[in-house]
Amino acid sequence: MAAALGLARRGLGAVWPNPAVGCILVREGRVVGRGWTQPGGRPHAESEALGRAGAAARGATAYVTLEPCAHQGKTPPCTEALIAAGVSRAVVALEDPDPRVKGAGLRALEAAGVALSVGLGAAEAGELNAGFIMRINQRRPLVTLKTATTLDSRIATRSGASQWITGAPARRQAHGLRARHDAILVGSGTLAADDPELTCRLPGLAARSPLRLVLDSRLATPLTAKLVATALTLPTWIITLRPADAKRRLAFTSAGVEIIEVAADAVGKPNLSEALAVLAERGVTRLLVEGGSQVAARFLQAGLVDRLVWFRSPAVIGGDGLPAAAAFGVEELGQSPRFRRLGSARCGDDTMETFAIES
Repeated sequence: MAAALGLARRGLGAVWPNPAVGCILVREGRVVGRGWTQPGGRPHAESEALGRAGAAARGATAYVTLEPCAHQGKTPPCTEALIAAGVSRAVVALEDPDPRVKGAGLRALEAAGVALSVGLGAAEAGELNAGFIMRINQRRPLVTLKTATTLDSRIATRSGASQWITGAPARRQAHGLRARHDAILVGSGTLAADDPELTCRLPGLAARSPLRLVLDSRLATPLTAKLVATALTLPTWIITLRPADAKRRLAFTSAGVEIIEVAADAVGKPNLSEALAVLAERGVTRLLVEGGSQVAARFLQAGLVDRLVWFRSPAVIGGDGLPAAAAFGVEELGQSPRFRRLGSARCGDDTMETFAIES
């Protein structure tokens, strides 16, 4: 199962709206087939593994990280494929929360006489597909806030200089994060200051660049911005207030940018909960937020940060530098979001820490 989970991770960021699944077929102590969900969500992991195993799948045990599907979609049900191939046993990490499946795949396997074991690696499988599960159960994507700061949590100097607070190894890790997320979001302030491309620039992984999103209340994004200039080749959406200015909207859509209009929140900014609901409806399961201090504060204040990735450099800027998160109204310690540490790693001279929100 650990190996199947490793295969599943290969699909993160490339298979939405589907989950990232891994499958390994074992017969007489030997791996005879392996597969993982392919880009765009199909073929599914089970089909890939069965295709590689061929006739050797008969009598094999299938280790699958998520319940095989039991409904007819753009591909036939994986349960039917496993049964037809003659698999004798299935070890499934986690039940699929999708209402079209949700136990139906397990029941179909059992009804066909396939020996079934459920729960091995469930915690790891749940974390791997936390975005897919959240999209199904809470109608929004999993949100990871990424920031890179000095030891005193500053993301830029008083003048706005920020390149580069962290070194090359940390920046490579950050690009790896982009490759493992469906979409990446910044605010209009970050776009105006940095004119970013928001692509994955690791060798060989350019095709894994995520969907690019901008929070822009008034469609003030320059039409000359890199995101706009490349929107015909790299999907780019702007989330703005409704109703959007018709002329500005036409200018952006003509350049290939998709405009998403949402209601205003209490301070006249795009409502984040509504925006995330729209993204979930369109299939986004994992969102990486790389915005500046204002966007970070808004997501934290709204209680919409599920994971935190914090890159920290061994430098100090001082109190006149720009903080990682702007003020968002915390008066008592009990009001502050609390996270539990998932891990820590060295990135050259820098440190990368990962956290999950405390439930």
